[in-house]
Amino acid sequence: MALKVTKAEVWSTMLAAGADLELVFARRTPEQPGSGILFVSPVKGAKATRAAQEAGLAKTDTIHWVRIEGGDKPGLGAKIARALGNAAISFRGLSAIAMGAKFVTYIALDSADDAARAVAVLKKAA
Repeated sequence: MALKVTKAEVWSTMLAAGADLELVFARRTPEQPGSGILFVSPVKGAKATRAAQEAGLAKTDTIHWVRIEGGDKPGLGAKIARALGNAAISFRGLSAIAMGAKFVTYIALDSADDAARAVAVLKKAA
């Protein structure tokens, strides 16, 4: 098998000194060609908050997030999506990872009300 191997130039910035980041997610912004957006979580404590702000990060008020953690089982993602759909809760994004017997999922929603409803629905579905 032929491989093409080259050096890559990667840019970075210090985001949150001393923070134990669980979610680091980036995507392009089609509504602003040539731009992208970065999401990180959690940012807790004065030192991490200050470092995040100095790096240009700010808590978003346009996307509301729900975090789900638990034991991984086949069909669990479908159960989560079905519970949200049955409650007529539309989500704008989902990021999930399973490691060993555990999983963590972040769901992005449009409003604080949707996030509160999602928490209530998913706690009932658990």
